[in-house]
Amino acid sequence: MTTLAAPTGALNDGRSSVPGAMMGSVPSLRCPDLVGRDAELGELITRLGIGASPERAAAADTVVLLGGDAGLGKTRLLTELRDRAFEHGWQVAAGHSLDLADSALPYLPFTEILGRLAAETPEVVAATVELHPALGRLRAGRRMRSDAAGDDSMLTRGELFEAVHALLEAAAEAAPLLVVIEDAHWADQSTRDILSFLFTRPFAHRVGLVVSYRSDDLHRRHPLRRQVGEWARLPGVGRLQLEPLSDADARRLVRRLHPEPLRESDLADVVSRADGNAFFVEELVGALHFSGGSVPGDLADLLLVRVDRLDDKAREVVRIASVAGRQVGHELLAQVCDLAPAELDAAVRTLVESNLLVPGTSDRYAFRHALLAEAVYDDLLPGERVRMHARYADVLQSGRLPGSSAELARHARLGQDHRTALVASIEAGDEAMRVGGPDEAAHHYRQALTLVTDPAVGDLTDLDVPDLVTKTSDALVAAGHVAKAAAVVREQLDALPADAPALARGQLLGALAGSLVILDTEEDPRVHAAEAVLLLGDDHPRARAKALALQARVLAAYRNTEAARQAGLEGLALAERLDMPRLVTDILTTLVGLDREQHSDDIKAALEDVIAQARSTGAVNAEMRGLYLLGRLHQDRADHAEAVAAFGRAHARGVDAGTPWSPFAGTARFMQGAAEYAAGHWDEAYVLMDVTGQSPPHDYELMFHAVCLQIDAARGEPGVLELSRAQRPFWGREGLIGIWGVSAELEVHEHAADADGALESYHAIVAALSGAWRDLFQARLRLATLTLGVHGTAAATMSAEERAARHADAQLLRDEGRKVYDFHREAGFKFGPEAVAWAERLDAEWLRWRWVAQVDPPTEDELVSAWRTTEQAFTEFTHPFELARVRARLSGILRATGDTAGAREAGDLARETAHQLGAQPLLDELTALGSTGPRTVPAGADVLTPREREIIALVAEGRSNGEIGKQLFISTKTVSVHVSNILGKLGAASRTEAAAVARRRQLLG
Repeated sequence: MTTLAAPTGALNDGRSSVPGAMMGSVPSLRCPDLVGRDAELGELITRLGIGASPERAAAADTVVLLGGDAGLGKTRLLTELRDRAFEHGWQVAAGHSLDLADSALPYLPFTEILGRLAAETPEVVAATVELHPALGRLRAGRRMRSDAAGDDSMLTRGELFEAVHALLEAAAEAAPLLVVIEDAHWADQSTRDILSFLFTRPFAHRVGLVVSYRSDDLHRRHPLRRQVGEWARLPGVGRLQLEPLSDADARRLVRRLHPEPLRESDLADVVSRADGNAFFVEELVGALHFSGGSVPGDLADLLLVRVDRLDDKAREVVRIASVAGRQVGHELLAQVCDLAPAELDAAVRTLVESNLLVPGTSDRYAFRHALLAEAVYDDLLPGERVRMHARYADVLQSGRLPGSSAELARHARLGQDHRTALVASIEAGDEAMRVGGPDEAAHHYRQALTLVTDPAVGDLTDLDVPDLVTKTSDALVAAGHVAKAAAVVREQLDALPADAPALARGQLLGALAGSLVILDTEEDPRVHAAEAVLLLGDDHPRARAKALALQARVLAAYRNTEAARQAGLEGLALAERLDMPRLVTDILTTLVGLDREQHSDDIKAALEDVIAQARSTGAVNAEMRGLYLLGRLHQDRADHAEAVAAFGRAHARGVDAGTPWSPFAGTARFMQGAAEYAAGHWDEAYVLMDVTGQSPPHDYELMFHAVCLQIDAARGEPGVLELSRAQRPFWGREGLIGIWGVSAELEVHEHAADADGALESYHAIVAALSGAWRDLFQARLRLATLTLGVHGTAAATMSAEERAARHADAQLLRDEGRKVYDFHREAGFKFGPEAVAWAERLDAEWLRWRWVAQVDPPTEDELVSAWRTTEQAFTEFTHPFELARVRARLSGILRATGDTAGAREAGDLARETAHQLGAQPLLDELTALGSTGPRTVPAGADVLTPREREIIALVAEGRSNGEIGKQLFISTKTVSVHVSNILGKLGAASRTEAAAVARRRQLLG
């Protein structure tokens, strides 16, 4: 049986048949895999009967018409279809129509098919040409200029059609034949006629035909449009329309093309702009770092081909429409265009029929593709853009048509009417904030700030610039862009003249302090908050009340409890006197939160009261802060379910208010995921941390990803270390990224028993956080403990010299962890179950290190007692995974000290949890400890037990009985008994001889 390779061209290499796809001033990517088209591939295979039984194949379609816009992936789908056909023993031959304008050669696809068949099955073609001489006229060499001019050189259509049919019939006699005709929208009339003939003429053998075409090229007068309709009514002819990729599949494609970490906002931007077009996705991903966000040049040229073919009036209308954006209303377009109604209607009809514009609801038109609108707009000359934007602004400002402040601001700014743009931008920002759109509000306010210094704006005496700056900062903070908020305020502060009014400077200092207290920064916001209070004296009571409320919140964040209480009470009295209920609630939230660390039920009730009060007064930020503090209260008490509920309420309130990424809403979602992780609900945590399609601020995206990395590390997923190290530049900017990222790294180092790697990770996080956070930050206790634990695990594989050299590092880790604990205890911090559990484990890991390393080793009773105490502490902390890790450690220790029953009990409990969580590395650790059944050994090795094989392998490495015992968590005496048994079984007189025998018999490894 003969199978045919696909012809050279699109179907052969999987590249798009879109013209220009091979060109590019910007790197262009291609995905080798079929993404998002499994359903369509399955339908093609089923319709054509590929791989079907003879009965089902007889009922299958003979022809499938495959339509779809340019770039959707028709060629890639056909390439996969070809491969599947090959797998089922089919032959494949493909022909292509080319865009040769009025110079197209008739039957060109069939010339290509004939050439392929002649190359692969020359005997079949020769026999067919002999019976049907007309077929020879399709050969490539005969398609050039011919000297013949008589009737004998003329091609009879009927004979040719019969000849092509006979050729396909003959080729299919050996094996089923799949014929693919690509790009039929460029086919000449003769090719369409021969296709009509083949569609209506049955074949004795199995021949399947697939004809692809671009549906977006089929304007109303395109000859193939009517032809496709006629073909689809024929028996045995099916029709399959390729739709744009779903957003989920487009995202998968981006990930395949760009496997390196990609910001969610960049990924979402590509998906949004590509409109499900696979070719657009490829081009945009290739241009991510080269085009500055604009449409890649070659892609723009491709998109503009249809625009260039329009008449003058249609081209003018589509250009004016592009200035409006992706959509434009008919009446607005009519007001801006200088065309009579009939001319405008004719031009729009041309654009619709050319598949450039799509009529929508509410008398609006939309560009068929977002990138098309961008390309047309980018193609305008600078002067044209200014004039068109100015015309839009005039119409919107006149009031003749309804329009938003945002539209007016954009058109006025780009039309160089800066005074109108300034006023409209502030109005647009105010409108956006009222409807919960902080990102949009921040954009408009920042545009206004850039216009303030423009001389063309004119007199600004009526504009309160500090108020505008404060609005901008508030909007940026509400959108989660706190660092940008601080930068904006600082820039305006630096620009203030020395004699600026105290009110202006005080307002800006307060805004700066409010941003800095949220950030991880070495700059002290307490200084700015105090100066703001001093500047805002009795002459500005309302501003002073706000400054005092802020100062109290800042001092509370730094645990200056009494100073925070004093500022809060002064601000509370002033706010109550001035009838500022929202501010009153905000201050009460701060005051109640000062006592949160007492962990009492009274504090919980007080928080619930201020949360209810905040909701009743509409103080959304105070409500979210109260809910966040309530969640932290439960978290500190290890009430994971209650913490999840409170954090969930905080985030939900932010979503309802349109500010899901404001500090207390976004961080509450993160903490909710952290609480789910601690509770052992890893799948739920993973779902919470998934920001697909949400485009959060980058810091939140990295924080959420770090939680996922922790889960991946505990489950043994590959690549965690590399992904975490890629986040290291952000550790100092947001400490939670670092805390969770380094925890994931330490988990990987634990699996690998890599003490050096663990120590490097520990030092990296300490260096990153010691500036923005205090040197003895609380999480350092846990991180020092985990790093010390890796040293204890690694000690089992170290030599005596290595263990002695490493002891100083282990001692330092223990001392630093203890210093953190003592510092916070002496500062009056009341520890919850989490801190107590890690403090106990720090001591237990220290004893474990000394025991395994045999450096001042503790007694067995001391060691067991420490780990039993740690087990109880983690039971009270209710952290299933860490409790399971503790029990795994305890199981090994109990086994080594002879408590087999206790070891089995602890190991079984740990194994049950590890199974539930999917923590495969922990399961492997338990297996290595011998808490599961014996491991399978190679054939011929049954002379030794599994334990004896472990021991002889260590004997061969030169380990002493004592070292072997510590590594395998068994007594030295037990090792001695095993060694004696091994010598007897192997017939060896010494340890050295036993090792040599074991090597010869391949018992090692």
